[in-house]
Amino acid sequence: MHELDDRPRRAVAVAVQLPEVSDADFAASVTELERLAQTLGIPVVTRVTQKRPRVDRAAYVGTGKREELKQLVDDDVADTIVVNDDISPSQGRVLEKETGAEVLDRTSVILEIFQRHAHTRAARAQVEVVRLQYLAPRLREKGGRKDRQRGGIGGKGAGESDLELDRRKIRDRIAELGEELEALEKESQTRRARRHDLRRVAVVGYTNAGKSTLMRALTHSEVYIADQLFATLDTTVRALQPETHPRILVSDTVGFIRQLPHGLVASFKSTLDEANEASLLVHVVDASDAGFAGQLDVTAQVLREIGAGAVPRLLVFNKIDRVGDDAAQAEATARLLELWPEGLVVSARRPADVVRLRARIIEQFEGAKVEAELLVGYDRQALRGEIFELCTVLEERYDDRGVLFRVRAAPEALERLRGLLAG
Repeated sequence: MHELDDRPRRAVAVAVQLPEVSDADFAASVTELERLAQTLGIPVVTRVTQKRPRVDRAAYVGTGKREELKQLVDDDVADTIVVNDDISPSQGRVLEKETGAEVLDRTSVILEIFQRHAHTRAARAQVEVVRLQYLAPRLREKGGRKDRQRGGIGGKGAGESDLELDRRKIRDRIAELGEELEALEKESQTRRARRHDLRRVAVVGYTNAGKSTLMRALTHSEVYIADQLFATLDTTVRALQPETHPRILVSDTVGFIRQLPHGLVASFKSTLDEANEASLLVHVVDASDAGFAGQLDVTAQVLREIGAGAVPRLLVFNKIDRVGDDAAQAEATARLLELWPEGLVVSARRPADVVRLRARIIEQFEGAKVEAELLVGYDRQALRGEIFELCTVLEERYDDRGVLFRVRAAPEALERLRGLLAG
């Protein structure tokens, strides 16, 4: 392994372009890898790319490229290799051995970012499960200890090797975390159930599209924001401000990315369920990113995977202030609205744009409301609070039977209230 000094780590991005991948998609993917590495604090100083019909089975790239990588390490240009795809443990071992550099594949980089940015118990446990699942098959490749046989006091199995013991510890830890996550998921389901009949908006989109900035502006809350990939992993739920009646709840979600490890998608199911159970998705797109069209496709694909593909969606092109001067912004806005006429083009940093977005969100809900009358007997007046919580009350009339409310509400809210009144 290449000896590291006190200087910051420097990486070389390594990527193989397969025949089915277009030049544009390949370039966007490698640029994204470089941003992922930068988020870890490892700047990418150069790229080594290769076009191949398939990746090299032994070490991902061919022998010539491995020699090129070794030279970069020997010349002290870089000390770390970040690979644009997932590689097998044996491929990583060969690449490390032949180049003398530390090798990180795409999944390991994403996992490290998730681990640093996880703050709640649930997020930390979710990330640790996927990290341990990733680590288990790589224990032998990491080396450092002989595969000695151990037995006697302190070992649970006579003749159990260090490797077997480590793998058993990992299995036990994953099982322990699974129980913890199951308990946390029940708590989360209870919270979501209490919000079931409220109007809910989930802010979704590609990582670093500006979701948290928009969330902060819409809810006047102190949501953490940073110009980094995966700055937000934990779900935050706040009321739209100024408050509407009934209230509209807005939740932030973990960002999506190309080749997001399936384990992470499954692990963050409870977070992503905010999107699946929402009444409306605000799909945020970074209008200033040249590759936003591909990011649109990735987000749509992940939403389908989690079962949220049919949830009504409001497409919001954010960061329009970053595309250039006023003329460039006007031109970009016109082009976007020509292609997506139902979309909204905004900058989360402009109060007037946030007001327009808030109005569009309210409009989406008002358009789905229906008008109805609810008769509440005088012995059922405890339901008044629920009616005012879930409906816009247009009129109250009193007669011998009770109070007649004329309301506007979502059909599902009316169904719930009618069920309570009939019970």
